[in-house]
Amino acid sequence: MKTRITELFGIAHPIIQGGMHFVGLAELAAAVSNAGGLGIITGLTQRTPADLAKEIARCRTMTSKPFGVNLTFLPSVNPPDYPGYVQAIIEGGVKIVETAGNNPQRWMPQLKEAGIKVIHKCTSVRHALKAQSIGCDAISVDGFECGGHPGEDDVPNFILLPRAAEELDVPFVASGGMADGRSLVAALALGAEGMNMGTRFMATKEAPIHERVKQALVAASELDTRLIMRPLRNTERVLNNAGVERLLEKERTLGAAIKFEDIIGEVAGVYPAVMQQGEMDAGAWSCGMVAGLIRDVPTCQELIDRIMGEAHAIIRSRLEGFLEPAHS
Repeated sequence: MKTRITELFGIAHPIIQGGMHFVGLAELAAAVSNAGGLGIITGLTQRTPADLAKEIARCRTMTSKPFGVNLTFLPSVNPPDYPGYVQAIIEGGVKIVETAGNNPQRWMPQLKEAGIKVIHKCTSVRHALKAQSIGCDAISVDGFECGGHPGEDDVPNFILLPRAAEELDVPFVASGGMADGRSLVAALALGAEGMNMGTRFMATKEAPIHERVKQALVAASELDTRLIMRPLRNTERVLNNAGVERLLEKERTLGAAIKFEDIIGEVAGVYPAVMQQGEMDAGAWSCGMVAGLIRDVPTCQELIDRIMGEAHAIIRSRLEGFLEPAHS
């Protein structure tokens, strides 16, 4: 399948694996890239720029296909060594970067000079237009369904994607709620040029996370996610568990007086405990509503082949079948 996204990134299929904390390691990125999609290493999961450089090198030993690095710019008192991470990406010869969080404008000249293509994650049309104006090559448009941070506008993809298509000149992919061939065809119909999957790629053989996490995704329905940190205007969609229930109870009790310090026990340091040790109730971890569409744990190759097979069948058979033959 050929779209502006496959052309831009030099990939066979318009499917991107989003950056995910403690999930986007070399194993998963390489498996997605080898299957014809675009695999992404999560930069900040690596504790230092030197660690990221090693992870990029490790990924190179597993795939000769293009892969990218996710760099999330977070507002923080002690920010990570962003200059070091950017340098590691450039020196590692990575040509695709997925940026998220704050505006990446400050880093654009350096990335562009290194010939790097930048795709920025946005949850609104206004942010997408801003990203386009500072030189981002593509946008990942994240609807309200997505796992992680859906923003504060609560606009789902059925509205957000056609709005993005009306306004943007650069290509964009649909993110949030993406799981299968149906998702891909729907995204294309709404104006996207591909899709970004996060949660769905967690439930694959190569995802380097605890088996209990994968089975929790298979078992979950579309009703099992919760929105946390709304009062702090840092909304995150997570899979419900005992830790999340504790956090939501604090939000209810403390109301408008809540501060980040009050919930730090349920959000700080949770990812290693959940993803590596399988401590499912340790606290809040990102998960999309798309969990309701996850039924199995295939390899990345099986998943991507299946998605593309379904997409072709839907476009060629189902959709064409609705068209009446032209009358001569």
